[in-house]
Amino acid sequence: MPEILMAAFALGLVYNAAPGPVLAETVHRSVAGGFRAGLAVQFGSLAGDALWAALGLAGVGFLFRSEALRGPAALIGAGYLLWLALDAWRRAGSTTVCRERDDGSEALRSGIILSLTNPQAVAFWAAVGSAFGAIGAAEPTAADYGFFYAGFLLSSVLWALAAAALVDRLLGWLGTGWARVSYRLCALAFLLLGLASLRTVLPVP
Repeated sequence: MPEILMAAFALGLVYNAAPGPVLAETVHRSVAGGFRAGLAVQFGSLAGDALWAALGLAGVGFLFRSEALRGPAALIGAGYLLWLALDAWRRAGSTTVCRERDDGSEALRSGIILSLTNPQAVAFWAAVGSAFGAIGAAEPTAADYGFFYAGFLLSSVLWALAAAALVDRLLGWLGTGWARVSYRLCALAFLLLGLASLRTVLPVP
């Protein structure tokens, strides 16, 4: 069981640290909302990941291999990423860039949406749920699943705190002069990620 816990912890760090829409949105929200907004995005993503993890480990991961489910999720996710790209570009073009006051609910909701509509997350947990033996348990028990789930969530929480803090510190070090640059870089990242997501479900001539 300790081996499963450690394997899940390491897997969670690799999964969460991979560059993608959640990291871009963390930067996007942190520019105006600071640490609290960035952390809200990370925790929102964690909520979505927790759901995918529970479904995958419960043995229903094979359902999400179906294109009938993955396709719509990818389309919704791509549309949301393209909307975020437009929003970030508009913010970069505003005359002033200042810290916003909000309760973090919008950033939290954004993280949840990005996680639940991420086709890579669907594929990842479908694979883990059906190939559990590769991480040390050929015949996993309920306790094995529990340890794996706990290890993944622990690493995800620690990464959420670290990522939000690092992004906020970096943006603070760069100063407000880099705010517009950050917004434009986020807009470009969202655009590329959205187009890449569309390519997974739309036929390419």
